[in-house]
Amino acid sequence: MSAPRMPALFLGHGNPMNALQDNVYTRAWGKLGDTLPRPKAIVSISAHWFTRGTGVTAMETPQTIHDFGGFPQALHDVHYPAPGSPALAQRLVDLLSPLPVTLDHEAWGFDHGSWGVLIKMYPNADIPMVQLSIDSTKPAAWHMEMGRKLAALRDEGVMIVASGNVVHNLRTARWHGDTTPFPWAVAFNDFVKQNLTWQGPVEQHPLVNYLDHDSGSLANPTPDHFLPLLYVLGAWDGNEPLSIPVEGMEMASISMLSVQVG
Repeated sequence: MSAPRMPALFLGHGNPMNALQDNVYTRAWGKLGDTLPRPKAIVSISAHWFTRGTGVTAMETPQTIHDFGGFPQALHDVHYPAPGSPALAQRLVDLLSPLPVTLDHEAWGFDHGSWGVLIKMYPNADIPMVQLSIDSTKPAAWHMEMGRKLAALRDEGVMIVASGNVVHNLRTARWHGDTTPFPWAVAFNDFVKQNLTWQGPVEQHPLVNYLDHDSGSLANPTPDHFLPLLYVLGAWDGNEPLSIPVEGMEMASISMLSVQVG
């Protein structure tokens, strides 16, 4: 009997403190880990490894990166010692060829966009994992095409877990007081939900052209937190179920929408 096709996930990671907290989002991530088929390995795509060119972690024991400031020491003390997988890193190099992919043996590791969600899904940190960087020099359509190429891994027991936020404007975020979502944030979030299952040429996809939306640039002043979603939508075959495991709006302008393919 063939192994089940692994799902692909986009998880809205939000505040790094979610790694320490128990809330509706972290419980949803934990439920995914409990109920989905257990992967042989994970490819993580995080908003926080935004590079020129494409890289993949290729070390045996990746470090836990605490790429944030101003948070309690308890958060800095968290480590996620999941094993790396040089073999999977090389598989990505081969799969994405002729695109040059740099094998990173020491510079990066697992940043909080990755471990912050996976520590809730797989708290034992016992699934081999690599992290793939997001090439900041490429247009949105290119990133969706990358997802299409990565889809082959799903039939090899590899789960794709992308992490970001489809609305991510820290300049307008309300850390205290009234955190009622801004109307523009709700409008853009609804636009994303309405177009998750759109099918047609990649270049015409509404979510590839998200900046054409009236609130696109306000919802995403920079593309780093939005682009991970496109990898997961690219990995969708157009027929399998697509669902929303959890959603919500935090601090008035941070969407916690998560998307599950398969």
